[in-house]
Amino acid sequence: MSPSDPLPELRVLMLDNEYPPLGGGTGVVNQRILEHLSQREDVDADLVTSSRTRRQYEYRELSSGVRIHSVPVDNRNIHHSSNRELSTYAWRGWRYARRLAGDTPYDVCLAWAGVPAGGVALALKRELGLPYIVSLQGPDVPGFENRYRWVYAVLTPFIRLVWRRAGLLTACSAKHRELAHVTEPRLAIQVIPNGVDTDMFRPDPAGSSRTDPVRVICCGRLIERKGQQHLIPAIAELRRQGFGVELVLVGTGDNESRLRHQVRQLALEDAVHFSGLVPWETMPQLYRECDIFALPSHNEGMSIALLEAMATGMPVVVTRTGGVRELVDGNGLVVPWGSVPALTAALKGLVSSQVDRHRFGRRSRELASQFTWDKMADSYLRLCRMAAGATQDA
Repeated sequence: MSPSDPLPELRVLMLDNEYPPLGGGTGVVNQRILEHLSQREDVDADLVTSSRTRRQYEYRELSSGVRIHSVPVDNRNIHHSSNRELSTYAWRGWRYARRLAGDTPYDVCLAWAGVPAGGVALALKRELGLPYIVSLQGPDVPGFENRYRWVYAVLTPFIRLVWRRAGLLTACSAKHRELAHVTEPRLAIQVIPNGVDTDMFRPDPAGSSRTDPVRVICCGRLIERKGQQHLIPAIAELRRQGFGVELVLVGTGDNESRLRHQVRQLALEDAVHFSGLVPWETMPQLYRECDIFALPSHNEGMSIALLEAMATGMPVVVTRTGGVRELVDGNGLVVPWGSVPALTAALKGLVSSQVDRHRFGRRSRELASQFTWDKMADSYLRLCRMAAGATQDA
């Protein structure tokens, strides 16, 4: 085959227990990749994911070459899945995917997360010989989230098996790869970062002349790991010092009632705004109406919200966690997890200086321009072809 010849069509089976509106960042990454694949002629893909229905299987097409199959899981919480729901997806997803694979000669399977999708992929490989790739995105890596520590203790041997049998492994950041190597240090893991639509998320061409109040925005599920409980008292301290500052919280989650109680205790009802779930297409304008992006999270794979804020030209304040070394370089400030004084000081510096906000914001845009979804989709396709080719050559 010459370099000018078109590539043969690649048939990909994808597995992911979460897909918007279910779940968090992993589903969003999957969604963005599928949207880009739907515009290509050299790939045909089926995704098996979850439906919130009890018994009804759902089906829809993004294009003639990209289809989404949702098995009934009856998810009670859109933010995260219970053990029952994960088990239900694993069982029904495996049965459905096996039937699809029996009818379709797939070249490779791409599992978004080692558990439960990776377990389904392992079962398909054992039964049908279908090679698979596992993309490590977040809580599927042991040690990522403290509330899963007992689950990790039980599942780690199985997770190791899933990783070892995979044709290839990817991680969404260098930091996430380091965490995975704590569990399995000898495995080769390639980094494919998350992406951003830099055409949709871009700075306001007219700029912003607003100086007061300075608006801080935090986007993410309202759960303890995201650290909004540290951001709220930082805002209270800045206002106590006389700074005109407001906080916009985008998202919902299990910790929302506690955060609202915290706001009432600190008398911040007029300064902290709970925006709930905001449609993705309206997020660029919301970012442009704010001045600083903050994400005081305990752990991240690679935050898509952070990338979107950077592409919009925002200065950032984040914690030293996953993906930071790839995304923060002269465009913001990094603080320790859980330190309200450090968070307050970092925000104070940016609230006080419009010049610094603009300087950091320009650098954010430069960095974000390196992380496009087209590049990431190409990277995944390249690895899929490698995994499929290795099996065909064996």
